[in-house]
Amino acid sequence: MIDPSLPYQAVLAARAGQLSTLCVHAGEDAARHGALDLPITLSSAFGFESADEAAGAFRRENDAYIYGRWGNPNIDALEDKLAALEGAETASVTASGMAAISGTIMSICQSGDHVVAPRSMYAESARLLRERLPRFGVTTTFVDARDPGAYAAAIRKETRVLYLETPSNPVLAVADVGAVARLAKERGLLSIADNTFATPFSQTPLALGVDLVVHSMTKALGGHGDAIGGVLAGRRALVDVARDLIVKGLGGVLAPFNAFLIDRGLRTFALRQAQACATAATLASRLVAHPAIARVYHPSLPGHAGHALAGAQMHAYGSLLSFELGGDAEDALERGKRVLEGVKVATHAVSLGDVRTLLVHPASTTHSTMNAETRALADVTDGLLRLSAGIEGAEDLWADLEGALARAS
Repeated sequence: MIDPSLPYQAVLAARAGQLSTLCVHAGEDAARHGALDLPITLSSAFGFESADEAAGAFRRENDAYIYGRWGNPNIDALEDKLAALEGAETASVTASGMAAISGTIMSICQSGDHVVAPRSMYAESARLLRERLPRFGVTTTFVDARDPGAYAAAIRKETRVLYLETPSNPVLAVADVGAVARLAKERGLLSIADNTFATPFSQTPLALGVDLVVHSMTKALGGHGDAIGGVLAGRRALVDVARDLIVKGLGGVLAPFNAFLIDRGLRTFALRQAQACATAATLASRLVAHPAIARVYHPSLPGHAGHALAGAQMHAYGSLLSFELGGDAEDALERGKRVLEGVKVATHAVSLGDVRTLLVHPASTTHSTMNAETRALADVTDGLLRLSAGIEGAEDLWADLEGALARAS
């Protein structure tokens, strides 16, 4: 919970203090491996001391490694650290965030099952639910996730999963995580939360009652834009079933080198997020007052519809914000293009959670797979720009945005 009596910088510093030791030490076992930095294990197969050890490994009676797709020291270390950060019993890393999302849903659902999910969400997750899973008999009802009653109204006898993404991509809509998790339990369903935007720095859905959490580790967890990966975390019974399908069955294994890079990135995760969250709040507060901006989406703003709820269920307001350009809707696309091409410090690129500040136009890029009607339902307008705050100086970024907005208008 965010203490409104404290300056936001103090809230962020306190959260960083809570997580920094875990970020550095969780999953690290210098005594076992000798080197302070766990060496990258690139072997695809592992030898056994005896036939009994091999047989026991296949029966999961010992911890011997068998084959790179089934287990690896770098993978194990990263999973331990991620489980600690999310407060989970265990975690399983995957080849990408979409491998974690799609595989987790597939590990729960079968033909004839039904999912309830938010209208405002990552477009590829929406496409999975809208286009891909129906081929296998799994259907989805999309609702306004800001209203827990909408989830309840959409539940059918075939429903198996209540899916959350909060704050949502790209308009930072805030859903009541605890209310949806309680509804799932009351109805005998499972709840899944995509925590990529918030990260465990800003939100811990498992502590609010959610069954499983998924992430794209490519984003803020890795933090340096150099490694793709995904993770799911939660109760061991659920995670093990998903891991068996995603990693062992479908082959969505994370490469040991990527595991090493993400593990290294996580050591500075709390410090990076404290800086990025502070910068996002600063930029959001200034953009609200800018004459070229019609609307700003960031939970730190008192005028944001989810401000009070975010303060009650989050540890911080997050490092993502979106803003909508003012003026005529007819030329919003062109003005957005001019802003993107006018920045010098921020980088025009997709993705988020990088040490670099990234700026993107969702309607023409990340959410372009949605038709115009679906984008409108998700509040993704042609004049919307999404910004992922990095670790650059807030004043440098503000000067950059001011200049780009002036040139665009």
